[in-house]
Amino acid sequence: MLLHLPLAKLSHWQRVAFSAVLIERMLPNYQLFSQSTEFGDVSILRNQLNLVWQWLDKNNRTKINVDAQLAKLEEQIPAPEDYDFFGVQPALDAAMALTQLLQALKDKEVDGFANVSLLSQNSVTAYVQLLLLQEMSEQEAEQAEFTKGQLQDHPLGQWEIDSQNEAFDFIKNAPENKASCDKLKALVVEPGLSNLGIEVS
Repeated sequence: MLLHLPLAKLSHWQRVAFSAVLIERMLPNYQLFSQSTEFGDVSILRNQLNLVWQWLDKNNRTKINVDAQLAKLEEQIPAPEDYDFFGVQPALDAAMALTQLLQALKDKEVDGFANVSLLSQNSVTAYVQLLLLQEMSEQEAEQAEFTKGQLQDHPLGQWEIDSQNEAFDFIKNAPENKASCDKLKALVVEPGLSNLGIEVS
């Protein structure tokens, strides 16, 4: 699954809003991992994403010390080699996506925002592969090679593509204000559900 949206056509504000809503969908994955392993403090990531939403409110704009926030976030990034279960991957993707967004907020490079989109897709692709492998015998799983179509056609893969397209289509024509952010979140964020369709209490 490689969805390449023309983020270069968006304003800086629009790119930040688009990326923030994708991370809203990824954050529950980090929360679930943190609950399972007692690693990391999801409230730090939550607070940082809240700061981004506050920055997007031009009428009440919050200044963000990006370097200080990145230093805090670095301590919350899990090392995948320390864990032997899948949950570390989407948790890592969520933390790295927030890292990319904070950095791009400061340097305004389009690549950072594009990386948020890719990291969200990567989480879904990896999870869909895992689900497909679980439906196979051990011998089939060892020889399995998945096509891009198989991954995209899976309901979770399709939901990810639809959600990103929906967010992009909305934000490209939306006024740059808090009301647009609220509508964007309502459009593509389902309460308690991550982009993997996992419910977190």
